Amino acid sequence: MRAIVHDQLYFDDLAVGDRWESPSRTVNDVHFAFFAAMTGDNHPLHYDDEYVKKTRFAGRVAHGLLVMAMTAVGASPLTHRLHDSMIAFVEQGCRFLKPVLVGDTVYPEHEVIGLERKGDRGIVRLAARIRNQRGETVLDGFHVYLIRCRPVAGGQTSGGTA
Repeated sequence: MRAIVHDQLYFDDLAVGDRWESPSRTVNDVHFAFFAAMTGDNHPLHYDDEYVKKTRFAGRVAHGLLVMAMTAVGASPLTHRLHDSMIAFVEQGCRFLKPVLVGDTVYPEHEVIGLERKGDRGIVRLAARIRNQRGETVLDGFHVYLIRCRPVAGGQTSGGTA
C-alpha cells in the first residue's frame, strides 16, 4: 500500500489498489436482536436454535443486510479521511458467499477498484469484502461514491470545472 501524505483524502489522492481494513467485530445476539427489531425481519433462522437444527446451517445465521451493513464506509477508518470530500454514496451491491453465524468474527475491508474523473469530482468504485475468523470470504461486494477533487488555491479544484 502506498503512503498518502494528506489527512483528508480527495479523488486525486486515491489510486486503484489502495486498501483499508475496518476493525473486526464479533457478531452476537445483540446485533441479531437490534437488527430484527429495527427491520421487522424476525425469521427463526436468526433467533431459534431448535429451528436452525433442522436446516443446513451450524448455528443461527446473521441477517444478510446486517452483514452488508458492516461494509459501511462510515463505520471504517476511511470515514474521517473523506469528511471534506464525500458528496454522495451512489450505489452498492454484494454476493453472500458463506453464512455469518452468531459468534463469528468478521473483518471488513475496502479496496479502490475503479476511478473515473468527472470534472471537479470523480466516481470512486470500492470493492467491499468481509472475511470471517477462518479467513473465508463471506461477502464480496462493491460501493460507488461521488468524491470531490482536491481544492487548489483560489477555490478551484485540481480537476477544473465540469
